[in-house]
Amino acid sequence: MADMDSRFGSSVDSVVPDLGAGRGPSWLDAWLGANAHRVIAWRRHIHAHPELSRAEHRTTAFLADQLGRAGLTPRVLSIGTGLTCDIEGTSPGPTVALRADIDALPLTEATGLPYSSTVDGVSHACGHDAHTTVALGAAMALATAPDLPGRVRMIFQPAEEVMPGGALDVLAGGSLDQVDRIFGLHCDPRLPAGSVGTRVGPITSASDLLELRLTSPGGHTSRPHLTADLVHALGTVITGLPTLLSRRVDPRTGTVLTWGAVHAGEAPNAIPQDGVLTGTLRTADRDTWAKLEPLIHELVQSLLAPLGVGFDLQHRRGVPPVVNEPECTDLMRAAITAALGERAQADTPQSSGGEDFGWYLEHVPGSFARLGVHPGSGRIKDLHQPTFTLDERALLVGIRTMVHTALQALRS
Repeated sequence: MADMDSRFGSSVDSVVPDLGAGRGPSWLDAWLGANAHRVIAWRRHIHAHPELSRAEHRTTAFLADQLGRAGLTPRVLSIGTGLTCDIEGTSPGPTVALRADIDALPLTEATGLPYSSTVDGVSHACGHDAHTTVALGAAMALATAPDLPGRVRMIFQPAEEVMPGGALDVLAGGSLDQVDRIFGLHCDPRLPAGSVGTRVGPITSASDLLELRLTSPGGHTSRPHLTADLVHALGTVITGLPTLLSRRVDPRTGTVLTWGAVHAGEAPNAIPQDGVLTGTLRTADRDTWAKLEPLIHELVQSLLAPLGVGFDLQHRRGVPPVVNEPECTDLMRAAITAALGERAQADTPQSSGGEDFGWYLEHVPGSFARLGVHPGSGRIKDLHQPTFTLDERALLVGIRTMVHTALQALRS
């Protein structure tokens, strides 16, 4: 395997069991039986060489090489990272897209795994290495299918971990043109390996960033009446804005404002001249998301008007909620049953986290699922934590799920 670390080549210590073995189709069983060790090696290689958003050059080259060796024709996105690849069917039909995200997080890994990140301060702590491997395996397996009634477009997307997300780069490049449906999945450490969680309607939330900068003439703390007390103003917004927001927005929308950082001043006896407050604003409702920016500005202005400070509010719109279309979700549920059996079906609640897959669903119908990665015992090692790990049996589960989802969608 080109550019494959020798530690993770064809000699993986043990092949993980295939939890869907024998459920067919026969060509998928055959491909997984012959290539399960390669799937594990791919994931470990990608895991050991993580790359940050829009810097996924080595990952993109690795994927292009592997797909090219299978006789496929990958196309790198115009931004230089990420790629798409079509698996052409043997007869006319719809075009179904399967999407994976390929970027890593700016976190130092602390798992102690033999294939831990070799890049200082960067790791696949969100499971994107698994998503990428699942999509690569699905592409390779689908390329061996004797009969596909349509086209499957693989989307290996960069920059999911930044706002407003690399999905917009994919859309800008026309990679969703002529696509009829799109599907994706994300690791879920709260579900056991062998299960896949689905949900009709919203499955993630919108997520925006707020940055509020305050200015004041400053002054001595013994004479606050002669200036504008900037620290007091920051405190007023910190406590007041979430409360006011909760009285202006329907609580059933799951709208939550949480502050993450505040910085102001140096000396205990000096009122500072400037300060900054940052946080995240999330909502589970698409219509509410569209109304939040002017509402937040109105509420901040009303809180600060009596206090005499100046302010600049930057409201950085992030990603919309992922709202799963009912018919596509039914197709995915049928695919999970065909791939793994009825017991693999799991419900999943709506997450307050953001996911830029929502941008795709603004253009075409689709569905997004949760891939169980918990080994079944031990404590949950959560996403975006330096200790996050996953049960590698989930990789083959993911490949079977995505292949069967593509087949269900092509035949619908």
